[in-house]
Amino acid sequence: MVANVWESALIDGLPYRRIGELKRGGMVCVADHASNFVPEDVPLGIAPELLDQHVAIDIGVEGVAGRMARRHGIPAHLATVSRLVVDLHREEEHEHVVPTESDGHLIPGNIGADVEARLDAYHRPYHTALERWLVAAEPELIVSLHSFTPAMASCERDRPWEVSLLYNEDDRAARHAIRLFSELGLNVGENEPYSGADLNATMNRHAEAHGRPYIFLEIRQDLIGTRAEQSRWAAMIADVAGRVALALD
Repeated sequence: MVANVWESALIDGLPYRRIGELKRGGMVCVADHASNFVPEDVPLGIAPELLDQHVAIDIGVEGVAGRMARRHGIPAHLATVSRLVVDLHREEEHEHVVPTESDGHLIPGNIGADVEARLDAYHRPYHTALERWLVAAEPELIVSLHSFTPAMASCERDRPWEVSLLYNEDDRAARHAIRLFSELGLNVGENEPYSGADLNATMNRHAEAHGRPYIFLEIRQDLIGTRAEQSRWAAMIADVAGRVALALD
């Protein structure tokens, strides 16, 4: 079972929740894939065990983000709905914003789904709230937090990186973070296991479009499955992010 499954329902009917106190000009964390929750009125037609796998949730991310917020003063905006319901880290017009297949698994309940209704119920409220939160925050740095699986059925090679930094056109914060994580002795991927030029929807919209500096982190999920591992990574990310923010100042 996933160590950080925490949602049994949308909180107040919203597709997001917040942890920590927002401080203007500080750092913030955003986690688009932090939940595996599927509302009762969204019949996906999949085996229940898939909800504990990477196709449904970024394993470990909710725990890391929560510890960053509570222990290191980096407040978080987290999704409360699975990416199998609607992928909050895709543009509205993206063909997989409501996925019908993921890593070889058919999602039959999404075939012919009312995509517009899913966008109205989850995607748009999530991003509208995120934008308002960021306007209020005026953050010095955004940490976009994700995790990746060491291997995928659709990928022929394993993924050895411990952490990856993704970016599209704005690499000013990523360059510092790549160097700092490498200095800690980690195997760091640059735009691996996929390129931020292709997969950067939330940061394109809320960071690059507004000139807000960000680091888009992907942690290998087998490294953040326990509370102790999540605490270790939260402290490490908070330290690196703080030094990145200073370097950008």
